[in-house]
Amino acid sequence: MDFDRLTHVMRHLALIAGDRIMDIYDAPDFEVRAKSDASPVTAADEAADALIAEGLAEAFPSLPIVTEEQAHTHAQSARTFLIVDPLDGTKEFVQRRGDFTVNIAYVEDGVPLRGVVYAPAKRRLFYTLADGRAVEEKGPFDKLHPGEQVPITVSVPDNRALMVVASKSHRDQATDDYIARYAVRDMTSAGSSLKFCLVATGEADLYPRLGRTMEWDTAAGDAVLRGAGGEVVRFDDHAPLTYGKPGFENPFFIAYAPGVLLVN
Repeated sequence: MDFDRLTHVMRHLALIAGDRIMDIYDAPDFEVRAKSDASPVTAADEAADALIAEGLAEAFPSLPIVTEEQAHTHAQSARTFLIVDPLDGTKEFVQRRGDFTVNIAYVEDGVPLRGVVYAPAKRRLFYTLADGRAVEEKGPFDKLHPGEQVPITVSVPDNRALMVVASKSHRDQATDDYIARYAVRDMTSAGSSLKFCLVATGEADLYPRLGRTMEWDTAAGDAVLRGAGGEVVRFDDHAPLTYGKPGFENPFFIAYAPGVLLVN
């Protein structure tokens, strides 16, 4: 894989898709429909998906593409593939809360090696460079030429006073009970894959997810976090979270800065 080209293509497509999403987000109204699993979908999801899938297929015709909005891609099995959530956090989009992201990742042998997470409403752009290191690019964002790339790295956590980030739309009692087992100085909520990025930048130390997610929800954020020195492990046995699982469904997981003393 030409990682320089991969970084350029993923960044470019995320920014283009983000512009299309914001065109719809800023409109007076937009239609919201329910998918077969009862989750919401909008024209923004579909438009962003079409742009990204077409761009990736043109740039990397030999690589399988798995994308949330194209159900036929969910039946395939591959060790190396691209995976896309064109609009992660549709509930945040519908409620106009801004915590939604464009997510594109490259997975090889079960590991999300490279990824981009773009939050267009918040104007925050995170991605891995060709060498795997994670950066946050400062805007304004030129589609073809990256601006200032600030290296990001996880915190050095204080286990007596952890900063925890949790889901804004999927918080439940089980998550609260788990968080209560740590010494927490403060908590914040965020939607979509931004939670991974907050751990990657050191704005949070720990992100537990005790709920259903799919690989397209997590792969890009996972790649960014790993590139910043963080880890993502299964909740049950603390083994690394892997990708390319049948059906692309994740187990519960914990994303964290190394140094956090995980509890069972």
